[in-house]
Amino acid sequence: MSYDTKNIRNVVLLGHSGSGKTTLAEAMLFESKAINRRGTVIDKSSTSDYTNIEQERGNSIFSTLMHANWKDSKINLIDTPGYDDFVGEVVSSLKVADTAVMMLNARSGVEVGTELIWEYIEKFQTPTIFVVNHMDNEKADYDMTLEQATKRFGSKVIPVQYPTRQGIGFNAIVDALRMVMYVFPDGGGRPQKQPIPDSEIERAQEMHNALVEAAAENDEGLMEKFFEEGSLNEDELAEGLRIALANQEIYPLFIASSERNMGSGRIMGFINDIAPTPIDRPEAELADGSTLKCDSAGKPVVFTFKTISEPRVGMVSYFKVYSGVLRSGDELVNNNNRSSERFNQLFIANGKNREPVDELRAGDIGVTVKLKNTHSNNTLSQKGNEVNIEPIHFPEPRIRTAVLPPSKNDMEKLMKALHQIQEEDPTLVVEQSKALKQTLLHGQGQLHLDIIKYRIEKVHGISMEFVRPKIEYRETITRTANDSYRHKKQSGGAGQFAEVHMRIEPYYEGMPAPADLTVRNTEEDELPWGGKLVFLWCIVGGSIDAKYSNAIKKGVMQKMEEGPLTGSYCRDIRVCIYDGKMHAVDSNDMAFMIASSQVFKTSFKTAGPQLLEPIYNLEILCSDDVMGDVMGDLQTRRAIIQGMEAEGHYQKIKVKVPLSELYKYSSTLRSITQGRAKFSRQFAEFSPVPHDIQKQLIAAYQNDLQEA
Repeated sequence: MSYDTKNIRNVVLLGHSGSGKTTLAEAMLFESKAINRRGTVIDKSSTSDYTNIEQERGNSIFSTLMHANWKDSKINLIDTPGYDDFVGEVVSSLKVADTAVMMLNARSGVEVGTELIWEYIEKFQTPTIFVVNHMDNEKADYDMTLEQATKRFGSKVIPVQYPTRQGIGFNAIVDALRMVMYVFPDGGGRPQKQPIPDSEIERAQEMHNALVEAAAENDEGLMEKFFEEGSLNEDELAEGLRIALANQEIYPLFIASSERNMGSGRIMGFINDIAPTPIDRPEAELADGSTLKCDSAGKPVVFTFKTISEPRVGMVSYFKVYSGVLRSGDELVNNNNRSSERFNQLFIANGKNREPVDELRAGDIGVTVKLKNTHSNNTLSQKGNEVNIEPIHFPEPRIRTAVLPPSKNDMEKLMKALHQIQEEDPTLVVEQSKALKQTLLHGQGQLHLDIIKYRIEKVHGISMEFVRPKIEYRETITRTANDSYRHKKQSGGAGQFAEVHMRIEPYYEGMPAPADLTVRNTEEDELPWGGKLVFLWCIVGGSIDAKYSNAIKKGVMQKMEEGPLTGSYCRDIRVCIYDGKMHAVDSNDMAFMIASSQVFKTSFKTAGPQLLEPIYNLEILCSDDVMGDVMGDLQTRRAIIQGMEAEGHYQKIKVKVPLSELYKYSSTLRSITQGRAKFSRQFAEFSPVPHDIQKQLIAAYQNDLQEA
């Protein structure tokens, strides 16, 4: 069955790990009769967490597409992982969703994972519904959770429901929008509608009035009627709330016990009645700055937001139809690589179960298989209609590790497997570092990298070991040095001769020309690894022919690519060639390359050589009660505190930390805060290494050279 755009709801389930997203999704599918029985995470039978690794671990790792039919609507549900290590799944899901359901744990309130996800909700400007879950938990605290939500997310958080009793005896929900009380049987399921008790009517009416005011504020006609009559009828109230939610003017808050299936049906009804359709959302942004209207009458435009590889199936592509109608058998052009792709089969999904359909209309989300050259973030459209949906911008990696190289044959298999996983997971970056001579994996956290390792070993059958990654230092100088070197080699026949006099200086922007030298030519090179080499040709009188200038510079560059101290790249140096000698027969490019390389090396060591280390800006979000432990740990890592500020009821700590001190920081932070802290990092600068550490690093490098 094909649904019109106006009858489609695209909903993403978000929340900190353990907030109950997967269980709520299961209850929603059951309530809509999409499944006959409710599975559970514990029994490894949920529709969402269907992969072996998710069932082994007992939590979501991948986003999962599901759908439920409710009244006349099709509700597409995307369940997402709660761990920040898998934030890529959250970001890609938010890209195609029109409504977010943010789950809050009634016993924990607004958790740190909620704070981080909220940043992405704000970025995508996604209409949001809050659900306070686990209301039947013995430590459930509705008032505390509501207070934290309003304190963090503002007065736009408006409660629609509250419990008459919470904790073990939770069985009734007062709904202030419909002004009714839902009373559930012991096992949960379909509730009875009952009048709100007299003892609760005043509180319910107060909440109802707040909802009416919020609805009226977004429409002049409704506002006028509200002032005249003091209330709105059911249709007017629904219309006002629809506008307010679509414009992110309100964040309605519901309550539930997803484990006992209490409240899920009412949430589904609200999504059906009030949540925005794809038409109600702003037009899709295109890469060229223009926009695309969501219209089934338009030309077909499809955006792939997720790809996975499945055994015996191959590549599976998840996509959203942004415009037009996509029919089985349609051929579209991938605008990212100009390849032609035929959609031989179209499916709608409930986890691993897929149901074939003939067509999908604008706004809908579907699945296809065996697209040859289409990956995540690709846009496909009809030939001649070249449009590109603005791609998903994934967060930068926060952790890295090196991979111990296995045998040559296994290494080739390993790289192939890693690149396949990288295609499915754009938050994983695979780097073969020439400078460090290591294969590096960059990820979102230790758990993220551990899952990659698990998949490599279990799915691909390749052993993989993580080792500490080396640090990509830089070398520079702190003072001026002059030196010379004569290269002379005679071995019968033509020999080699070159003498080079060189001055090296620390370079900085706006540096004046040397006062005691005559500069004949200046070359300023931006180095691929950062910093600059400024090369001055100051030969007067022809002691070295200018034709050898390139060879001399090449010799300098060779040594800058493998610095004298630790073999690291050199940067920010000015080189002046001011004298030398040549031989009419024995001088050649090779001789001058060797001479310049040697004189650069010797002069470097007398010019106050300085190792530079990469420094990262770190932002840590943690609760007050663990801040002392976090700060104490940072002090052991040579961190420099840049500032602290409150964010909601959390503290944000800003520090600068050397990369060498961040190895396994993700695991340490999770351990000392019991998972109640998150961090992000970004490269800041290169900074001088302390003298004692520099001596150790140089000694270790020299020792490695002797052992090699």
